[in-house]
Amino acid sequence: MKELLSNKWFKFSTMGGLYLLWVIWLGNYWWLIGLGVIFDIYVTEKVHWSFWKKKNPPNGRQTKVVEWIDAIIFAVIAASFIRMFFIEAYTIPTSSMEKSLLVGDYLFVSKTAYGPKTPNTPLSFPFVHNTLPLTKGAKSYVEWIKKPYHRMAGFGKIKNDDVVVFHFPEGDTVALNFASQSYYQLVRQVGRDRVWSDKRNFGEIIARPVDKRENYIKRCVAIPGDEIKMEQGQLFVNGKPQQTIPGMQHKYMVKTNGTSLNPKALEKLKIAVDDRESFSSEQYVFPLTESNVVKIKEFANVVAVEKQAKVPGSWDPDIFPSNQNYPWNVDNFGPLTIPAKGKTVQLTIDNLPLYNRIISVFENNKLEVNGTEIKINGAVATSYTFKMDYYWMMGDNRHNSADSRYWGFVPEDHVVGKAKFIWLSMDKDKSFPAKVRIGRMFRGIK
Repeated sequence: MKELLSNKWFKFSTMGGLYLLWVIWLGNYWWLIGLGVIFDIYVTEKVHWSFWKKKNPPNGRQTKVVEWIDAIIFAVIAASFIRMFFIEAYTIPTSSMEKSLLVGDYLFVSKTAYGPKTPNTPLSFPFVHNTLPLTKGAKSYVEWIKKPYHRMAGFGKIKNDDVVVFHFPEGDTVALNFASQSYYQLVRQVGRDRVWSDKRNFGEIIARPVDKRENYIKRCVAIPGDEIKMEQGQLFVNGKPQQTIPGMQHKYMVKTNGTSLNPKALEKLKIAVDDRESFSSEQYVFPLTESNVVKIKEFANVVAVEKQAKVPGSWDPDIFPSNQNYPWNVDNFGPLTIPAKGKTVQLTIDNLPLYNRIISVFENNKLEVNGTEIKINGAVATSYTFKMDYYWMMGDNRHNSADSRYWGFVPEDHVVGKAKFIWLSMDKDKSFPAKVRIGRMFRGIK
């Protein structure tokens, strides 16, 4: 067995076979050239590929420094390969998915669930996303080589209510001082001139390729072809109420008899300190699950618990598509059909705001509007056929989530992977060792 494992032809056959399977999975057969490199490494040995090591060192041993360099190079390549094609670590930074996922949850995201994407910008600094370490906005990537969208085969497709990690759809343009916020929302709020001219407050304005936009995590509530509608905070998908999510929260006004709520009691309900709004000792606003609503009503000093919801027709200009023809708000929305690849929609001036960004940004067409005439790539258009599938993503913390209600559809080329399980959870409101949420570790994500 020892002789077999050390045989050069066995080594070549094993590594070459694994490499061939990867090339077939990748679907780019130009990479078959790499078989020649593998053959030389294990069989002919004509080229000294490990140039950082001596080819024939004294006593057959490398120096400690070289051994460390060799180990680091192997670790970087192996970890980058696993991170790119199989699984990647992710941290929950905000409360938009509470109580399903909590701030401080560390989880693994499966790239193979829907198929890994090949990088649009393959030349980048390892283990960081879009910004170099110890810098405020220096790019961690170069755009000398740009690759079109390509997704390799995966184990399945996105299903309703999957928890999905994806690139922020409005992250193509970024004000560096507000990198995690929507540039377009900033423009709506304070005006484009100020965002571009006030560098001190907003920072430089930069563009980012798809794979280097900020990562978000939400629940996919609707897939291509689904029709969604919200009424008083209740989501309907294809005319039916969304399946009950145990961790889903809405904001509630909690009124007491004049005495304050006990912080220890709120801690038992796992209401984070940052989520506790108090207007007086009589009025509080909390995001609550249905089970917590029942529990808080049982408090001796609570006299009322009222769900907060905006009235229909009260237009919020920050809500997609930010057009007065669609007077929607965070609790009352739609109906709206999610675009599907190959499906055709009739275009009018009235419904163009729904599809403007899909046509011009996500699918790279030249869109022109002159009065009531719509032109796509110079030709008059009365309809449009979608080139990609789209999804509708929403946070389980309904009143504290920047999601598709604010920025619309998520294209398939923005999807990163499926959240699979939590491997560590840290409570920022507590100190060690109580800080570690033992009960959440190694839990699957539903």
